[in-house]
Parts: sequence; structure tokens; C-alpha cells
Amino acid sequence: MREIKYIAVHCTAGPQDQKTTDIKAYWANKLGWKTYGYHYLVSADGSVENLVDISKPSNGVAGFNSVSIHVCYKGGWNGKDTRTQAQKDSMKRIIDGLKQKFPKAIVQGHRDFSPDLDKDGVIEPHEWIKLCPCFDAKTEYK
Repeated sequence: MREIKYIAVHCTAGPQDQKTTDIKAYWANKLGWKTYGYHYLVSADGSVENLVDISKPSNGVAGFNSVSIHVCYKGGWNGKDTRTQAQKDSMKRIIDGLKQKFPKAIVQGHRDFSPDLDKDGVIEPHEWIKLCPCFDAKTEYK
């Protein structure tokens, strides 16, 4: 098993009713990726799709994929936290399970991988490269 330093939380930045086939087609056809973007994808009804085995990297955060597991919910349209309660419950269950397997892993949102441009030791909203996952994952999954 590879070393896991991060559990990265994402949103698709689209509507909750996105089809997984459309998301996969975007990765392949628009971005040219050979590997999917997330290990886990959570739909509005709370159902979970395992897209990539956690023993292998996915394409969630450039520069960190080899040491990360990526968990994503469908939604986050217009930069808003659109998670349903079912999504929140499923994501918590997944992340809690991953924290048990990888107790040293840091849970954070995709936005928390942004560079600290003003070098003050804090990644602030004006420094975020992306809004993803549209909520404070570090606090929620502490």
C-alpha cells in the first residue's frame, strides 16, 4: 500500500444530478486523463461509487495524488455547499473509515492545497485556487 498523507475532500462543482458517465467523459475527453479524479464519488442519495482502488493514485490534486485519497460529492454548483444529509452521512462514514486505516493522514479540502501566497502561514480565501469543496472540510472532519 502506498503512503497516505492526505484525505482530500472535493465537490464536482456541478449540479447534484450529474451522471457519473458525464463526469468520466469530461476527465477523459476534455482533460485527457487516463485515471479518474476521485477514489470515492457520493451522489445526492448518499450512494457511493468507488472509482479508483485506494491502493492506486487518482487525479484529485496535482502534485499530491501519490500521497492522497480523494473523496468527492456531486454538487457544489456556483460555489455553494449543496450536500444533502445523505451525502454528509456517507462522506463522514467514508472519511471516518479512512482515518482509521490512515490515522496520520490530514483531512482537508482541495482548496486547502492552495499556496500560501502572502506567506503568513494561513491559506486564506483570497489565496484559494478553487472553492472546492465549498465548505471547511478541515473543521468538519477534525
